[in-house]
Amino acid sequence: MRAWLLFSALRVLVFAVPFAILYALGLEWWLAALIAAVVGFCLSYIFLRPLRDRVASQLAEARSAAPKPTDDEAAEDTAPGS
Repeated sequence: MRAWLLFSALRVLVFAVPFAILYALGLEWWLAALIAAVVGFCLSYIFLRPLRDRVASQLAEARSAAPKPTDDEAAEDTAPGS
């Protein structure tokens, strides 16, 4: 859970810093937001990969550790007549 919070905070920061700089330079807010989103995506894709991989593996582990549905629950979820 801690890796997820750190990853989210860094993603927000990677967007907010370029946005603040571009907005301070006088760009309109929507143009600054658009450019900051592209820059933030590129930077997080390049520099946050190890953290992104760690978050993905933790999510996969949590998903695989979830209890499997019982036969009764599975029967309730199936469509009638199938």
